[in-house]
Amino acid sequence: MQEHWSRRKQLLIWSIFLAIVIALFLSAAIVGGALDRYAFSLTGEENRFAQVKGLFDLLGDQFQPPLHLGEDKPIPHADVNPFGVNVFLEQEVEPAKREQTVRLAKEAGFHWLRQEFPWEDIEINRKGDFLDCRNPPCRSAWEKYDQIVALAEKYNMELIVRLSNPPAWSRARENDIGSYAPPDNFDDFGDFVAAVVRRYKGRVHYYQIWNEPNIYPEWGEQPVDPEAYVRLLRIAYLRAKAVDPNVVIVAGALAANSELGPRNMADTVFLQRMYDAGAAPYFDIMAMQGYGLWSGPTDRRLNPTVVNFSRPLLIRDIMVRNGDAGKPIWISEMNWNTAPADVPAVYGRTTPEQQAYYLLLAYDRIQREWPWLGMAAVWYLRRPSDQWLRERRPEAYFQLLTPDFAETPAYRALRTYTLQPTRVYRGFHDESHWALNFSGNWRRETSATASLGHFRVSDTPGDTLTFAFWGFGMDLVLCQGPTMGRVAISIDGKAKRAISLHAETQQCDVRLPVARNLREGTHHFRLTVPIPEQPSAGSVAVDGVTVYSRRPWRGLDGNDYAFLAGLLLIFSFGHWWRKL
Repeated sequence: MQEHWSRRKQLLIWSIFLAIVIALFLSAAIVGGALDRYAFSLTGEENRFAQVKGLFDLLGDQFQPPLHLGEDKPIPHADVNPFGVNVFLEQEVEPAKREQTVRLAKEAGFHWLRQEFPWEDIEINRKGDFLDCRNPPCRSAWEKYDQIVALAEKYNMELIVRLSNPPAWSRARENDIGSYAPPDNFDDFGDFVAAVVRRYKGRVHYYQIWNEPNIYPEWGEQPVDPEAYVRLLRIAYLRAKAVDPNVVIVAGALAANSELGPRNMADTVFLQRMYDAGAAPYFDIMAMQGYGLWSGPTDRRLNPTVVNFSRPLLIRDIMVRNGDAGKPIWISEMNWNTAPADVPAVYGRTTPEQQAYYLLLAYDRIQREWPWLGMAAVWYLRRPSDQWLRERRPEAYFQLLTPDFAETPAYRALRTYTLQPTRVYRGFHDESHWALNFSGNWRRETSATASLGHFRVSDTPGDTLTFAFWGFGMDLVLCQGPTMGRVAISIDGKAKRAISLHAETQQCDVRLPVARNLREGTHHFRLTVPIPEQPSAGSVAVDGVTVYSRRPWRGLDGNDYAFLAGLLLIFSFGHWWRKL
């Protein structure tokens, strides 16, 4: 009897196990495609085995300390147009081709041109000598760069001028210590920075000091030195601001890596040592590189020893922990490489179609999830020479246009993507956000109580503010005061009641809940300055907006562990079954 019961018990257990296996197989067969897409949205991997590994990695990430991102803080230079691209206009011999390059950048929807002004190409032979006599007759070394600045103005684009690459005369060992090595006297670099800022005052507003100071060979044939870089950065910052207080100084873009020196140093370690050396007052924007390498832009794994597109989260965490939450991050270089099979995959390998898709997803993630990240510049638009292609160098396969201006799938995809209607995504955003459309006679005014020290104000009936936002709710951030009137608001064409902004004392940064519990998605906001009841009290002042949406992936808690464990089990069984 006991033996009979034992057999029945075994049969019951095996029946339950078989039912679970069958259910798993059916789940994998029915929703396999959906699971693939979901796994890609977490791991950035398209291969099934890599997806399973990535999901296990995500489980491991949950044991790391939580990140501090300071997401709801007003941040200048974070609400800018995000679309930028790297160009090599100084290497283009023909002025007509320079203009064609800028025109095609504009047609692709880019707003920013990241362009190097190499010190060695401007102050060529000796200190204070700005003549170029390398190809007689001699001419001003500024001539080419004057045209570059004029082209940006002509096409209504903004330059991020990278200042780097010292001339040989600035070092006693000249180029024997490396053509990228810093000068012996940092004040010589400060003089050069001041000369550039003085020449383009009021025309160029963003200057980046150096490039990748944490890796070889960007600091020359010597160990990288974060403390020395901070000294150089400080001199450049002070000299630039002395000439033009309105310029914005961007720190040298840190290259993502996990080494500890001496020639390469992890970006996370280098940045912390920068803060320890007192760097915080001497840059307005933190910059880093954003290469995806071997996984897509949706890779959410966070491991300091692994380089992927989520790296900005680690850099942002260091900034916040060092009291620098009020500054944004900009990505100086970002892309995926399309090296063919016979070229070493030094920077990963994607198809041209994957490259195009990944770039769109990257911009989408930046705007939806990282309100503290502003501009991201694709590396790169086009090189004037085909030398890299002829030499089959991996660097050649980041291009959006070939040297003869042929378009890649990525260029065409970006040209379409940038034409889409703009939106405001989650988080607090200043009234200067690039997607806010002020129509009429709005003017900019300053106030110590405003979120970033300024706001937009109108007292003209009929003036409007319109924008689309993605989320389930939003707040309008306004100013109140004795001269303020009423404002009419509508969401998705449905009018809300008119709101009075009159108050006895002037006060900005006032949060006014406008919408809650909307369907998560795109909604359209409209503010109209109505005819005031009292002409002397009819102003409307906008200080910003806050959008609420479902938070992106922020790790696991509670039942999520069981869900992801079940997902892994389904994936594993599905993978095994498909191999049969």
